[in-house]
Amino acid sequence: MKKIICIYAALIGLSFTSLAQAQKPTGQQVQIIENGLRFCESTYPYEGGILIANFGTQELNPLNTEGKGYILHYNKEGKLQPFITADGNLSAPKGMFIRESHLFVCDVNKIVVYDLNRLEAAPQILSFPEGHLFVNDLAAIGNTLYASVTNTDKIFSIDISDVRKAGQPVEWLTIPGPNGLLADNNQLYVASYPADGNTQDKHTIYRVTNLAQPQSEKVIEIPGQYDGIAFSTDKASLYITNWSPAGLSKIDLKTGKTVPVSIQLDKALMGPADITVANHRIYIPDLPNSRVVMVKEQ
Repeated sequence: MKKIICIYAALIGLSFTSLAQAQKPTGQQVQIIENGLRFCESTYPYEGGILIANFGTQELNPLNTEGKGYILHYNKEGKLQPFITADGNLSAPKGMFIRESHLFVCDVNKIVVYDLNRLEAAPQILSFPEGHLFVNDLAAIGNTLYASVTNTDKIFSIDISDVRKAGQPVEWLTIPGPNGLLADNNQLYVASYPADGNTQDKHTIYRVTNLAQPQSEKVIEIPGQYDGIAFSTDKASLYITNWSPAGLSKIDLKTGKTVPVSIQLDKALMGPADITVANHRIYIPDLPNSRVVMVKEQ
């Protein structure tokens, strides 16, 4: 956590830009979304495009409580539109999840739940116990929503059988630095990030099985500072992001072989965060650089 905050605190002075000219092409069929973004941590598929969660702050602080967070929609026509404005409920929005027109958004020590059919209504607030600050990502299996909390090594479960009145978070599993989550039938994949910046062998990619009595196992042995995790379109592989070294990799789920994905950029990735794979593209939020990098699947 200390390292995360120090990195973020050093990155200041970027200014807002308009939503016009949302993307620009580079080489290797790579596109960049940057105008209108301000410290974007997370992406999520929505109506043929993606949602992009932004902190909206002057300084990059994932634990801020300024209430300036907002969410944009990059639609299937390639245009950026406001989706959730800075209404004071979001400060450092991270992982997202949608069920029955309800948008769940991770934030500092809480999850904020918007009814997308009644955005004028006050959102639900699902509060976590004191100290569980870095609520990071979400994934659901059946009527249970799982939420990772990176700074306390915990994954919580939430009853979402009624999304209009979701249950309170309940501690479910201890796992090293849980960050990105990915659900697959009755399995949960977890990307591990060292909250104190001290990468150890335990910080890798995990698979959790037997959810009633959860057991975790390593998918790969390579330690890192892993953040985003998503299936390839054919579900034969996992794409994962790593902050150290900063980049994107691909894991073959049959062999466990892990290879880096080459992305040609004028400015290298600095903090690749919560990715989305949709329409055979990988959407990579580069948090410190306030941009989303789009690249074709490889």
